Amino acid sequence: MANFLTKLFGTKADRDMKELQPLLRKTLETYEKIKNLSLDDLRHKTVEFRETIRQATATEEDRLKEIRDYLDANYDLPIEEKQELYKEVEKLEDKVYKTTQDVLNDILPEAFSVMKETARRFKDNEVLEVTATDMDRDLAATHDGIEIDGDVARYRNSWSAGGNMITWDMCHYDVQLIGGMVLHNGKIAEMATGEGKTLVATLPVYLNALPGKGVHVVTVNDYLAKRDSEWMGRLYEFLGLSVDCIDKHEPNSDERRRAYNADITYGTNNEFGFDYLRDNMARNLGELVQRPHNYAIVDEVDSVLIDDARTPLIISGPTPKGDQQDFDKYKPIVQRLYEAQRVYVAEILTKAKKMLAENPDPKPQDESAMLLLRAHRGLPKNTALIKFLSEPGMKQVLQRTEAFFMQDQNRNMPLIDDELYFVIEEKQNTVDIMEKGIDLISKDTNEQKMFIMPDVGAEIAELEKQNLDPKEKAAKKEEIYTNFAIASDRIHTVHQLLKAYTMFAKDVEYVIIDNKVKIVDEQTGRIMEGRRYSDGLHQAIEAKENVKVEAATQTYATITLQNYFRMYKKLAGMTGTAETEAGEFWNIYKLDVVVIPTNKPVIRIDADDLVYKTKREKYAAVVNEIIRLHEEGRPVLVGTTSVETSELLSRILSARRIQHNVLNAKLHKKEADIVAEAGREGTVTIATNMAGRGTDIKLTPVVREKGGLAIIGTERHDSRRVDRQLRGRSGRQGDPGSSQFFVSLEDDLMRLFGSDRIAKVMDQLGHQDGDVIQHSMISKSIERAQKKVEENNFGIRKRLLEYDDVMNKQRSTIYRKRRNALFGDRLAIDISQMFEDVCETTVTDYWEAKDFEGFNITMIKTFGIESPFEEGYFLQERPNKLIEQLYPVVYEHYKNKIAQVCEQAYPVMERVFLEHGDRFQNIAIPFTDGTKNINVVAPLRRCYETKGREVGLSFEKSITLAVIDNAWKEHLRAMDDLKESVQNASYEQKDPLLIYKLESFNLFDQLLVRISQEIVSFLNKGHIPVAEEPQNQVREAQLPQSDAKKLTTGRQEVAGGGRQVTQGGKGSQPIRVEKKVGRNDPCPCGSGKKYKNCHGAPGATA
Repeated sequence: MANFLTKLFGTKADRDMKELQPLLRKTLETYEKIKNLSLDDLRHKTVEFRETIRQATATEEDRLKEIRDYLDANYDLPIEEKQELYKEVEKLEDKVYKTTQDVLNDILPEAFSVMKETARRFKDNEVLEVTATDMDRDLAATHDGIEIDGDVARYRNSWSAGGNMITWDMCHYDVQLIGGMVLHNGKIAEMATGEGKTLVATLPVYLNALPGKGVHVVTVNDYLAKRDSEWMGRLYEFLGLSVDCIDKHEPNSDERRRAYNADITYGTNNEFGFDYLRDNMARNLGELVQRPHNYAIVDEVDSVLIDDARTPLIISGPTPKGDQQDFDKYKPIVQRLYEAQRVYVAEILTKAKKMLAENPDPKPQDESAMLLLRAHRGLPKNTALIKFLSEPGMKQVLQRTEAFFMQDQNRNMPLIDDELYFVIEEKQNTVDIMEKGIDLISKDTNEQKMFIMPDVGAEIAELEKQNLDPKEKAAKKEEIYTNFAIASDRIHTVHQLLKAYTMFAKDVEYVIIDNKVKIVDEQTGRIMEGRRYSDGLHQAIEAKENVKVEAATQTYATITLQNYFRMYKKLAGMTGTAETEAGEFWNIYKLDVVVIPTNKPVIRIDADDLVYKTKREKYAAVVNEIIRLHEEGRPVLVGTTSVETSELLSRILSARRIQHNVLNAKLHKKEADIVAEAGREGTVTIATNMAGRGTDIKLTPVVREKGGLAIIGTERHDSRRVDRQLRGRSGRQGDPGSSQFFVSLEDDLMRLFGSDRIAKVMDQLGHQDGDVIQHSMISKSIERAQKKVEENNFGIRKRLLEYDDVMNKQRSTIYRKRRNALFGDRLAIDISQMFEDVCETTVTDYWEAKDFEGFNITMIKTFGIESPFEEGYFLQERPNKLIEQLYPVVYEHYKNKIAQVCEQAYPVMERVFLEHGDRFQNIAIPFTDGTKNINVVAPLRRCYETKGREVGLSFEKSITLAVIDNAWKEHLRAMDDLKESVQNASYEQKDPLLIYKLESFNLFDQLLVRISQEIVSFLNKGHIPVAEEPQNQVREAQLPQSDAKKLTTGRQEVAGGGRQVTQGGKGSQPIRVEKKVGRNDPCPCGSGKKYKNCHGAPGATA
């Protein structure tokens, strides 16, 4: 049926291309006119485009300016009027954006043609001479390849990019124009490797940079960000657009702010996300670097939005008692537990082998089959077990037995598991300690119940029955909760240690370098420098490997990449491998995947998989194939999935005296050099499947004649797109090539998710050592196994997102309040709402308790005034009416009080400004509420110009920011604890996510109430302390700084079953590619001055 519908309506790719054909034809027609323009006229098109956009939005922009000026000049407007004006501002901003997008759609054919013609002119001419502009002169001072001669600017077609000299030799194909249209429409363009994705991006980037709202180009690593900003940047700069790269500059610096203010900004996904978090920790406007999120193109979008989506960005810092951990204390216990299981599994496996030798086809209920399943659930990665399962018929016995005991929701599985010390669910990546294991480790402790969770509910219920006085009862409750927390931490520590011993292998998931545990990226094989597994797992691995166990940290700010990139008004992406994840892109990001046809037909030969029974047979065949291809003179790229496999193959090839290069996590620094050589005649390169992504392997004519690059995959990856990425390294731009995957039934993918049909077929054919199966049916079966893994991984990422969606709602609320306080524009609305909320909470609580005396005391403590109600009236009237009457009274009292503070401060402001205004920018004003003291920093000139009104606003800003930051930090710690504690709910057959949502809502509700009460209380009671000499109360001050620079940026990875990673340490140092000019040499800008007096002067910017 599906094939019939495809024939009738065509494929999605066909429909996508048909829809874009009219626009492509119009663009090609326009190009015929554009290519006849002079260079100056071509460059002037940018000015024309920008003027068209300005005229289309002029009415709305003028109205926006009018409203903002009015709000700035009239600070004391009624709250209702302010709210209406801000609503109008939001509507106008939406209208400006929609109008701008309409204009961009109209000028797309012209803009694309301008960019294409610019690329052609650079390709066909060594030097382009144009009339010099001020921007040309600034660029010439710092960039190579640009020279100024009087009023003429000369752009050469060779310049430095990424530390290498490049000569521009590219011009856009028609299919690349289609790719640009897809990206402009906010979709994902899937283009094969070597189809020029970086060049394609220049089209929508140029078009969307014209309004001046900022375009972000996101790359997978800082090398590509720096290289592409310099490589493609020359075309944008030639057309009058500014370009920069955030990874070249330090966080929170003026240089990074200028990079964001450029028309086009390159950077890595990490730095864009971390800058967002840092901005929301800023204590003054000068620390902000980002503009509103307008348009982003994500290069290698599958790596960023799928692979890296498992890794939330976090900024963390020290936590109380973070160095007090018990991993080393409980490590001997876990070692004994693991050793006991290992001995037991070896014992029952030996017994099972003997019984199965006598009866190789047992029923699931037979002892031999049960013992085999028990051994598998005890240690599934046991080498002897894996080898035995490769023997004829054994895997079928295991699968039949497992299916039997899993039926009826695992009703009979305890018959298998109860004899084990712990059970490993390899597919779910979890490990659970059984009663037998608890008994074993309890013998080594002072308490028999040391590793059993106390039943808090039952103990509290028993306590309530006892006739105890309130103090004693409270103390006993505290003791119960403390014991529960201690037991929970103890069990968590043991679980993480057990995971480290049973599920994380050295040189596979991590390596040991410089006596530190370093995580290996399962996709690229690179070391994830500085990252750490979170939730105590990294410390557990450190304890296992006998290296220093680092202290724990707490979260100060966090966001997932999904929620970060969903903030952009328009998001697009490009990659060669997105189609297999199209469902996830649409479900999470609402991004459609459009497959772009190749410029030349792909002639690479993709052979069906070769399936062997054991890894030994498979590796022998791989080595023989490498030797055969090497002797033919073809370059060979061998893809592996682990450091262990790459080193094994390397040892075998070395023994056979085959010269080769190895690229894995231990040698990742050589990546660029190794990938550059991979296409040379006879070169053998062993690399992880996605290593060197973003760098093309180019072939020589001799290599093309011999058949091109040969790809050998030593194992199928869990993800189909990783295999497609490996295959795509060969056959770029019509090059010849071939790809062949070698698979064994002992591979993790086949062992866990492979169909038992393959094993049956091999047994039925009477498999002999070295025999191989190759058939399209087998390849399809393997792809089905990969789909199972992809669905599982999507579930994990979706689960992570569901947790962060809870946080995201809270984060959005807090960050909005914080930004309002930082800018001060909507702060009055927020404060009035806080007053109303506190009035509601205060009245409701005391009215329900019928406690007028408590209400009156709270009024004095919080609002600084006595109750405006008589006791009888308060107790008899409805709460809603009391709140309506109370709010205007307390808010008016506050407005009068803050006006008095401003009036009190103004004479001092006036004197200081008149005496020191030329030297002082900011002043520190002390405030106190009687118990706490705070220094409020205010702009001196603004205080003078507003007759002291700015003092009140600065006071409100400082108090609001201080309270929100302290409360939010404590709330994040509570949320961290909650996320860890709710996982225990699974033992009670409850959904941890549901409990997390309910509990987090209550925590956030309490947070908002606490913030409002603290802010309202300090604002009402805060005053400038009176001194004998008031002028001494005012002094010059520096703006407050955030703690972001002192904290650690990182990632928190959730792989299969909840493995988590955090990242620490500093990023790579900024790298600049700039023209070197002597201080006394003439400035290259053509001004005639010495460089030190022009663009080389302190503070000068390009």
